[in-house]
Amino acid sequence: MKRIARKYVDFIRQPNVARLLLTALIARMPVGMVGFSMLMFLREALGSFALAGSAVGISFVAMAACAPIQGRLIDLYGPRRLLMVTGVIQPLALAGMLAAAKLGLPFAAISGCAIAAGIFASPITTLTRTIWRHRFDSEEDRRTAFSLDAVTIELNFTIGPAVVAAVLAAFGATAAFAMAIGVVAISVVVFVASGALRFVKRETGVERHLLGPLTEPRLWLVFITTFGLTLSFGLLEVGYPAFATLLGMPALGGVLLAVNSLGSAVGGALYGGLHFKAPVERQFACTVGLMAVPLLLHALLVDFPLPFGVVAFFAGALIAPSVAGQSVLVSRLAPSRYATEAFTWSSTFIVSGLGCGMALGGALVETVGLSYAFAAGGAVVAAMALVALSITASPATAEARAAD
Repeated sequence: MKRIARKYVDFIRQPNVARLLLTALIARMPVGMVGFSMLMFLREALGSFALAGSAVGISFVAMAACAPIQGRLIDLYGPRRLLMVTGVIQPLALAGMLAAAKLGLPFAAISGCAIAAGIFASPITTLTRTIWRHRFDSEEDRRTAFSLDAVTIELNFTIGPAVVAAVLAAFGATAAFAMAIGVVAISVVVFVASGALRFVKRETGVERHLLGPLTEPRLWLVFITTFGLTLSFGLLEVGYPAFATLLGMPALGGVLLAVNSLGSAVGGALYGGLHFKAPVERQFACTVGLMAVPLLLHALLVDFPLPFGVVAFFAGALIAPSVAGQSVLVSRLAPSRYATEAFTWSSTFIVSGLGCGMALGGALVETVGLSYAFAAGGAVVAAMALVALSITASPATAEARAAD
């Protein structure tokens, strides 16, 4: 443990690293608040987990569809103007969703606001990962950076749901969602004011393909695996609140999400601090495949709250290592001229997986039961591990590893 701690201390002491980590932690706080608060608000307003999960899923799918467009614009023109636009429209769209639900407008109106919020979602998470790629050249440094990045985002998923749960319990679902909207607006101001944008690099005067980074076949394997992995995350995002609702304690859903994210933070910290002889491709396949175990245990423990909560921690412990390994692979496989666009395509598959998982989870909970939602997640990640095993390192990467 001392060796791990020493590694992180030395890493964080490098120029600008601590500041970038703190900026990422503050500016990405909405990622742990918006989905959960929106789900619980719409569940209360619409009276259905299926409809609430569908609305959240629609927003995520819209975000996923438009993320690569945002990435290409950033690679071509830089991020500042795009952040200014998204920083205004996204909070307004979320506020419109809140108003539409409170006024009893048709579900189509709520869905329209959800789509607008997804289209104009601020690309802060993607930009942070792009910055880490530009900041470090060695793969080991990037693995450490992406591991710490995964830890900070899991802290967002720990703190965010816990805050939402507290507001939900004290003031209700409407207040919780309104608070999350306010945080969305503030986060963009924090990110722009921090000076982090100066680390975003652009390549000018280079030839670009219509498909951008998707011309790399191995990226497709990474992204397909990513979709299946994050679909299971979406099932957890719905499964935990549904489990808490079945117990008659809705606020417990935020606690379970926080416990899951705390486990992820611990797992990510250990992953980034250790040295592995196995290539990142195999590390990624291993962490994805192991996710099947806690998911299937969840399916068996829906009648046992305490063991269920313990398993939530261990399910989380595999999330950050999986995400960190995926980020290393994206940074390695994507050409530098598509640096941001590659991570937005990554976000597309992450967010669409989450959205589809939440929509599927809501439908499964309403129709066949909670256990089947968790079992479905376990089956999906087991299949995705097989896909990940087919990702191979390039000859140059293999030679470099052999030299080490």
